[in-house]
Amino acid sequence: MTTAQPVTPVEVPAPPSVRASTLAAWQLVEDARYRPERSRRNERRRLLAQRAVADRKTAREVERELHAS
Repeated sequence: MTTAQPVTPVEVPAPPSVRASTLAAWQLVEDARYRPERSRRNERRRLLAQRAVADRKTAREVERELHAS
């Protein structure tokens, strides 16, 4: 065969269709990722972190007042 001759096309098998179980599994993962319970947990973590920062700030201020006197 030379480069001047056309190539005969090879049949490419069609990709397998996505199964419903795969789609259902994907949806379960997405639902678990964005469920409302998770945001409540994140809010609680944020609140606890803010409290910890406020406690440290108060402790620093008390230390400064004790050393300044």
